[in-house]
Amino acid sequence: MMDQPPPLFDMDTVRKAAGGKIFARGEAYHREGRVEILSLGSHRVTARVLGGQRYRVLLERRTGRIDGECSCPAYDDWDFCKHMVAAALAANARTADGPDEDIFVRIRDYLRGKDTGALIEMIVDLAERDDALFRKLEIAVAASGADDGTLETRLRRAIDEATAVREFIDYRMAGDWAAGVDAVLDALRNFASGPRTGTITTLAIHAIDRIERAIDAIDDSDGHCGMLLEQARQIHRDACRAAKPDPAKLARDLFDREMHDGFGTFANAAIVYQDILGEAGLAEYRRLAASAWEALPPLTPTRRGQADMDSRYPRLAAIMDFFAQRDADVEARIAIRAKDLTSPGDYLRLAEFCRAEGREKDALRYAGEGLWVFEDARPDRRLVLFTADLQVEAGRKDDAAAHLWRAFEKAPDFGLYHKLGKIEGKAARERALTHLKERLVLEKASAWYRPSDLLIQILIHGKDYEAAWRAMHDHGASASLKEKLAKESEMTHPNEALAFYNERVETLVGLGGNSSYEEAARLITRMAALRGAKEQAAYVADLKTRHRRKRNFMRFFLT
Repeated sequence: MMDQPPPLFDMDTVRKAAGGKIFARGEAYHREGRVEILSLGSHRVTARVLGGQRYRVLLERRTGRIDGECSCPAYDDWDFCKHMVAAALAANARTADGPDEDIFVRIRDYLRGKDTGALIEMIVDLAERDDALFRKLEIAVAASGADDGTLETRLRRAIDEATAVREFIDYRMAGDWAAGVDAVLDALRNFASGPRTGTITTLAIHAIDRIERAIDAIDDSDGHCGMLLEQARQIHRDACRAAKPDPAKLARDLFDREMHDGFGTFANAAIVYQDILGEAGLAEYRRLAASAWEALPPLTPTRRGQADMDSRYPRLAAIMDFFAQRDADVEARIAIRAKDLTSPGDYLRLAEFCRAEGREKDALRYAGEGLWVFEDARPDRRLVLFTADLQVEAGRKDDAAAHLWRAFEKAPDFGLYHKLGKIEGKAARERALTHLKERLVLEKASAWYRPSDLLIQILIHGKDYEAAWRAMHDHGASASLKEKLAKESEMTHPNEALAFYNERVETLVGLGGNSSYEEAARLITRMAALRGAKEQAAYVADLKTRHRRKRNFMRFFLT
């Protein structure tokens, strides 16, 4: 008996990609025999699946994932549909039973028996109804036998026609527009490694310019333009590799593109093109970047607006850092980051970099400087905590506590409190609680802010549930914190927990919807453990009486 071949597709991967509901519907389609396998290979299947219409499905097994597409509308919205699930199940069933005859093998055999004239008529007939095929054939005809000048003229015209936007292109039409551009890029790609690569480098840039110009007139929610720009840039790179342009000129062109690129098409060009630029081109790129970088003034908080308006800072910083990293020049990399210190986050990133490079003293110096520069502003919690960590590691616990207390008293935060507790123990708790109680006298609660929440959170953390409930009754608390307190103190304060759960159940039932009903049911079950069976039964009976008209609540949660 021969061993059964392994299934073509791992169904756990399919289930994860599709989700439980879509997977179940795909299983039903498979059981109902709605799948017709057209082609079955070692890694892929092509199938037709009967749904509202007949849909074409392609699935391919790749390492750790499954790729594919379906012609149904749901695929455009969700990327994995029930038809794809059904096709995967059908493919696995066929691999277990043995391969079917491949329809495409039969089609190829049939076409080989046709004379050239008949094949030509078939292709022309298809091209009349398929715009993508027509465009590919039109470009191929235009390029056939043309000299360099004629080829460039014809391909440029094809690019212009494909990328033209005469009126706003909405979401439904964006895919068709992108398919037309993709067909032209395919034609360029065919020439990217041949004798006409110089022409293709020029045309790829022209295509990029045209796509970027069209973006504002397209609802590109699916990101078609980004993918097209990446394709065009890759064609340009491949053509440059084959054409071997002057490295210095290429560097100048790429640098100009990167500096004025509004869509990131040529971001990190020195890295992407480094094998083509070679040392001569990279040297020119570095010269241009260094000259522009030196002309920019250092940025301080007073020049923050300039940093926001001038995109050259981050772009040039990235280029300069690339070259400094090639040189293993840590000092230069620190200096690059130190040129733009307009926010606490900038100081934090610089200090983190120094620490990662084993420069703890520099890290502490820059972190401390950041706290000093912005001492009058709202404390940056991440910078404060990072500085405190460095000071503790350096044996400066008193300094760390001083920074933490200064930040906590200005903008109380549980993370700051937690760090203070590690340094000062119980003394930190008492000081923090005293400060928070004093603030309660001055601060008022709002719809989005409860000044009592942090006080109650600290009390819960210390398991002082009596004080936490007292503070909540006196000052109120957010709903999420009330629920946290109720759940953590059920055993010590069951009556308070039951009162909250009862209130919460009423709120959820009032909101309606299965998700609210499900949460209410979980709380009702939780309440049963906190009181006697008779009392719980009476409570449930009362709920049924008062909410009997809410059928979903009755059917799913109280029967």
